[in-house]
Amino acid sequence: MKAIILAAGEGKRLRPITEDRPKCMVLFHGKSIIDYQLETLHSCGIQDIIVVRGYCAEAIKSEGVRFVFNPLYANSNMVYSLFCAEQELTGDLIISYGDIVYNTAVLKSLLDCNSDIAITIDTKWRELWELRMEDLLTDAETLILDSNENILELGKKAKKIGDIQGQYMGLIKISSKIIRKIITFYHKMDHSRLYDGNDFNNIYMTSFLQNLIDNGFSIKAVPIAGGWVEIDSITDLDLPVGGI
Repeated sequence: MKAIILAAGEGKRLRPITEDRPKCMVLFHGKSIIDYQLETLHSCGIQDIIVVRGYCAEAIKSEGVRFVFNPLYANSNMVYSLFCAEQELTGDLIISYGDIVYNTAVLKSLLDCNSDIAITIDTKWRELWELRMEDLLTDAETLILDSNENILELGKKAKKIGDIQGQYMGLIKISSKIIRKIITFYHKMDHSRLYDGNDFNNIYMTSFLQNLIDNGFSIKAVPIAGGWVEIDSITDLDLPVGGI
């Protein structure tokens, strides 16, 4: 098992803290976000870890990891960062956003899922979102499941709470059986069109996952109930380390 941490972004909503460091190096209760991630990955036996750097790349100095550089970090998004590490997309993979903190139980739940593509979803998301914002629909996205907990829709602007059966958190597992098909799919996508309003280099991960679903790929939801936080703004730094 290999882990790829996507940590190339600028973290503009965390300014001025991120003026000299990327989001993953921001201190959260005295420890950098990436150090929390590395501890959790190591506790689950994952030692082969790649970090995709971009903004303030040299500020990420974590030992025991390998680095890939996204030269277009200022004008691209998570999917582009992931495919900057295309040579590393082999074997079973954990893909993690660089701005989340999650505990061992969350990661073990994902590792225990035997589906070829699986993502954790927080069914307790409302309690976390209530700590972060007054209007729950300000930043929450749709996530709709079928009766077998396969994802039908995710990443759209939610108009009502009922369209959110859990919240996507940016933690994905892909098996070695399917990774080559996903790489082929990515390269065959129309690079000239917009995806949810974004050009190809800026396609959101949720948009990419939705395109996979729409083209016959099955993505299994792994429900978790808290145990994680996203650090996206200054006020998120006051959240409890273990989530809610």
